[in-house]
Amino acid sequence: MSLVTTFLIWEDDRIVASEPRMVSLGFGKFARSDYIYALEPLLGDERGDGHRTKVWVEGIKDPIIAARTEVTILRDMGQEAVATEAPLIDEALDLASRLAAAAEAGRVDLNDLGRRARHFLASTTTQDRLL
Repeated sequence: MSLVTTFLIWEDDRIVASEPRMVSLGFGKFARSDYIYALEPLLGDERGDGHRTKVWVEGIKDPIIAARTEVTILRDMGQEAVATEAPLIDEALDLASRLAAAAEAGRVDLNDLGRRARHFLASTTTQDRLL
């Protein structure tokens, strides 16, 4: 008799059964994938020396500080699509922030903006849509 429970995940607009996995958080720390409910990347002075991500785990009051990035943890949890999209969203937010600051200062480099927009669109568009 197996004590491992099965849970359901969405994959390509369909529900797929999957078994929970043990996910390494680094430095010998592990958590079950179905108990992890939030990830927060550490930034600035909080980050470094094996501190990369806050991981909230069901049943534990305070977040665990993981030595691995949120993208790596998401991949280990079986969330490939989310892990792949995260860097693209970060780049889009960075672009929007830099554009807003440059516009306020009265200096916008339209060539750089166009180059970055084309790069972003190319990385998010499938080859079928380009034809």
